[in-house]
Amino acid sequence: MQLIKSEIDSPLGAITLVTDADTVLVCEFADRDARVVRQLTQYYPEATVVDGACPQSIKATFDAYFAGDRDALLGLKTDPQGTAFEKRVWQDLKSIKAGLTDSYGGMAKRLNSSPRAVGRANGRNPIGLIHPCHRVIGADGSLTGYAGGLERKEWLLRHEKAILDLTGTM
Repeated sequence: MQLIKSEIDSPLGAITLVTDADTVLVCEFADRDARVVRQLTQYYPEATVVDGACPQSIKATFDAYFAGDRDALLGLKTDPQGTAFEKRVWQDLKSIKAGLTDSYGGMAKRLNSSPRAVGRANGRNPIGLIHPCHRVIGADGSLTGYAGGLERKEWLLRHEKAILDLTGTM
């Protein structure tokens, strides 16, 4: 198996993508390379990973998202690797529509699990942005953990018009 590792620019910094043809396997901010390495080592140890260009259709989809089409990423094909539970959590993330947020507790109820287990799975999400873990916030509305950094999480939620004023004076 040969995988392509590429970088695309975004308003939040470079994004590393690992793809198998037109399927995204990993999507991480480039300054979080250890997460990419861990995913490739754990789930694709036999794969050959080569640097290359991002498939144009995937790049165009990200460009559309950052230009304001907040639903653009929904059409991308993904195949994240993890435990069966993690995959359930990551799939559930896609049910949180752009412009909305959910809590770890809300997800836990839907998945018949605990907020802590959901939080742990969210933290291991290898396909951030596409499986939008940035839309999960604390039950009190606070911005809680995000592997890409809380500044990026806030930017993404503002971009998607999910939050307009974090001071509580909306």
